[in-house]
Amino acid sequence: MKKLSARRRHPLAAVVVLLLALAATGGLYAAFAPASTAQADETSQSLAIEEGKKLYTVGCASCHGVGGQGSSDGPSLVGVGSAAVDFQVGTGRMPAQQPGAQVPKKKVIYSQKEIDQLAAYVASLGAGPIKPTKEQYDPSGADIAKGGELFRTNCTQCHNFTGEGGALTHGKSAPSLEGVDPKHLYEAMQTGPQNMPSFPDSTMPEQQKRDIIAYVKAVNGDESASPGGLSLGGLGPVSEGLFAWIFGLGALIAVAVWVAAHTAKAKKS
Repeated sequence: MKKLSARRRHPLAAVVVLLLALAATGGLYAAFAPASTAQADETSQSLAIEEGKKLYTVGCASCHGVGGQGSSDGPSLVGVGSAAVDFQVGTGRMPAQQPGAQVPKKKVIYSQKEIDQLAAYVASLGAGPIKPTKEQYDPSGADIAKGGELFRTNCTQCHNFTGEGGALTHGKSAPSLEGVDPKHLYEAMQTGPQNMPSFPDSTMPEQQKRDIIAYVKAVNGDESASPGGLSLGGLGPVSEGLFAWIFGLGALIAVAVWVAAHTAKAKKS
């Protein structure tokens, strides 16, 4: 009887066994679920790279080389990153319409899914700037005044004070920033397309980029008015005054000469 009572299980033994089983199950899930999720993400990325390579072979390899190493018709894409691809292809600049001093912006021919696949393939060739998330380029809550200071310091030399754009040397130009998607503004600062210098986070932090985007959207928005009338490229009251002096005063002088000439003819007759 003593042996039987010694072998009798404690009333809480079943509860303990159940808890251990649940813990083991949870531990197995924690061990294997993230691995399966990571594996799924890796598979999805591999498929995107594979599809992107197909698109690249058809639309890009003739200029940039079969492996993105570049050629006499196009620069190397090794290390440019996904942000550069999303900007160039997403704004219609690539594939290029024709070689020249500057690649013009045109209608986008790829869907966003195809652009993402191209970006994934090019990113696999070498590490580079990564395409930003919406939180990174969203101008909501950014400091517009601070953005104006940063823009006037870093951007007005080429893009004008309000982002109207302007001519550069050797047949090149800085494009207008009116109506440009905030994502593409951020990517342009990241990658420095064509003549533009790049502003990585080490030079211009993410918050400052958002401030600049907020300023550009504000000065080119529907709520931004020009109290002086015609903006004349957003150069300000000095340019408007100069315009008035040159053309207004010039027109008055021309009228005065015309009146004087006709008055002299009238007296002779």
